[in-house]
Amino acid sequence: MENSETTQQADRQQLQERVVEVLKTVFDPEIPVNIYDLGLIYRIELSDDGRELAVDMTLTAPNCPAADFIVEDVRQKLEGITGIGHVQVNLVFEPEWDKDLMSEEAKMELGMM
Repeated sequence: MENSETTQQADRQQLQERVVEVLKTVFDPEIPVNIYDLGLIYRIELSDDGRELAVDMTLTAPNCPAADFIVEDVRQKLEGITGIGHVQVNLVFEPEWDKDLMSEEAKMELGMM
């Protein structure tokens, strides 16, 4: 029993890593940095069986003209991950995004360091 739990945890960890990899392929068309490194992803939650995925994300500005495009790109790319059956992308604006949420790589890419 313990062996299958260990395998299940390893599979979930790999799936979680794959989700992050995929999120790093999504870009705001106006910013040359992926949404993950921009700090726009607030929560990634996989169901116990790994089939359901919920993501909370925000935008750099609430009135972002590319909002629909970005959210749909996230949803479609995540649904393409083998093993995930359903993806729910929640657009949230609390807490408000600011540049302190960006990774060091993103800050360097944008010349902020």
